[in-house]
Amino acid sequence: MKRLLFLGVLLVVFYCKAQQVFPLNTFTENVVPNGYVKDINNELDPFVGIYKTNFQDNEIILHISKMEYKLEKRAKKTYYSDVLIIKYIIKNAAGTILQSTQNDSEIRLYSNKVFQNTAIFYYMGTNCNVGNGKIYLKKTNTTELLWDYRPNSMILDQQNCPGNQDTKVYLPVTKDLIFTKQ
Repeated sequence: MKRLLFLGVLLVVFYCKAQQVFPLNTFTENVVPNGYVKDINNELDPFVGIYKTNFQDNEIILHISKMEYKLEKRAKKTYYSDVLIIKYIIKNAAGTILQSTQNDSEIRLYSNKVFQNTAIFYYMGTNCNVGNGKIYLKKTNTTELLWDYRPNSMILDQQNCPGNQDTKVYLPVTKDLIFTKQ
């Protein structure tokens, strides 16, 4: 009976390996498969909130939230990470919504890196990945963020973006745009 119990415990230990935890900003190549990049020092928390700005007669509203344990799939490994997620609404001067990701189930704009008070967001773009690139949000004080959006360039045609897709980039392509916390 003791021998059977010992074998059972040994099997449980063998099959239930502890998940390896890494601090935020760990380079992807240093994270083991199925590891967890955790916001141990709460570096993501200061960015959470609702922020607004006006740019070229449009109102841009950012809803920034923290998501724990987001599945990250890379070419050769899968792991989990705590991330910031942005859902946004862009309205024109008349209040008409030009673009909104509020009800999208797909995460298109997220960050798992914070360096020197700057969160680096990866933007997957919209239709046919239009506008994909990086957005840098620098926390200048407790109520303001500086926005720097750097889209990648991409040529679209009927082969790589079939149909009548909306290929306009609505996010402000600019640097040092101030967003104020609401």
